[in-house]
Amino acid sequence: MTKSHVMKPMLAAVVAGAACLAGLAMTPVIPAQADTYSDLVNAQNQHAASAQREAELKQQLAGANAELAAKVLELDDLTNNKIVAAQAKVTQANEDAATAQDEADAAADRLAAAQKDQATLEEQIKQTGKDYDDAHAAVAQLAREEMHGSNASDVMSVVTGATSTQDFVNSMQSRDALSRNEANAASSAATTLNTSMNRSERLAAIEKQIAVLKTKADEKAASAQTAAETAQSERDALDKLRQQGEEKRNELSALVENLNDESAKQAAQTVLIASQVDSYNRQYQKEQAEAANKVDPGIQGTTTVPSNPTVTPSTPSTPTVTPSMPSTGTGGQGTSNGDYGNAYVAGQCTWWAYDRRKQMGINTPSYLGNGGDWWRTAPSYGLRVDHNPEVGAALSFLPGQDGADGTYGHVAVVEAVNGDGTFVISEMNALAGPFNTNTRTLTNGGQYWFVH
Repeated sequence: MTKSHVMKPMLAAVVAGAACLAGLAMTPVIPAQADTYSDLVNAQNQHAASAQREAELKQQLAGANAELAAKVLELDDLTNNKIVAAQAKVTQANEDAATAQDEADAAADRLAAAQKDQATLEEQIKQTGKDYDDAHAAVAQLAREEMHGSNASDVMSVVTGATSTQDFVNSMQSRDALSRNEANAASSAATTLNTSMNRSERLAAIEKQIAVLKTKADEKAASAQTAAETAQSERDALDKLRQQGEEKRNELSALVENLNDESAKQAAQTVLIASQVDSYNRQYQKEQAEAANKVDPGIQGTTTVPSNPTVTPSTPSTPTVTPSMPSTGTGGQGTSNGDYGNAYVAGQCTWWAYDRRKQMGINTPSYLGNGGDWWRTAPSYGLRVDHNPEVGAALSFLPGQDGADGTYGHVAVVEAVNGDGTFVISEMNALAGPFNTNTRTLTNGGQYWFVH
């Protein structure tokens, strides 16, 4: 499948909700819980839903060959349980790796700044010697300035506020320390330097602090490396499961036609669709990884724009769309009118709806707006909109409908229409964030708007 965009790297995939903007989708889902009790309840609910789906599948497969029914159940468990759980582990591992790397970078920056302070002070020592006292030099400078009438009030306030000669010297040291910048990089080092009497002592303090910072930097770097390896291991495990899913799907696809029981065939086809849609997740993740590893050096002497998967190519401007109520006429699907390529933000529900329909040979206008607006704007481009589900149609969820965002709505694509009135949809950014697709089976098509 040819893509017009490079996929966005996901170092830290975040569970997002899918309110689909004209490029931004956020599907409302159960937010991540911070307490163990809530996590346990969510796990129990997921387990109950899985058990219910398995029971329903077994009932539908009652008239099928036992071996074939077992293959359907196995593929469903792999797609809807094992792969989903593995994806959650990958998401968490990516987040942990990103956090660990940020901490490692910060530790390395602190160490580099302290080492720069050391180099600066060593250069100063070459010029003045180790016994040079910055505090005394500052006092002498202030005295000279006082002789000329400048900073007199500051000096007098320090002198009159001191209870002893040592108190005065310490006060002047603190005052001078505020204006020094040798140790600004590490606050703990700066505190130590404030009480040092000469550059020799200050250099020793910096060297001691550098040893501490280096140890911390090494520890953070090791933690980041471990986290990155763990994340890669989880991604490999997920990819292996998806590869198994593809193998099992290919095996099952060749056997489904042998089913004579309509209920069993419908169940098998629904499971196959879910597996097929999930296979796109594997493809997208590979593309994202490749994009993350690409380095664009550009061309010397010219101005280059670095590749950015969130920036879509410029496209011709389109006329202002005047919303109108959908027509209920008949006709084919799709239109080349207003189709300038996938102009929706990559990884979002609108982007998927356009792309999936293109895979099905159906053209879609590039600027239909938010997911919840498609049913309203589509007729202006000549598209048929009604309440009848049809394979390839885009289901435009109204804001707040079936959990869609209260402002932007959502959009999905019809994958199958069953004889019992149910239909299967595919959608992106609905359960596990951008570039993640899933399927759902819905009923009562009369409550939804379908863009054909």
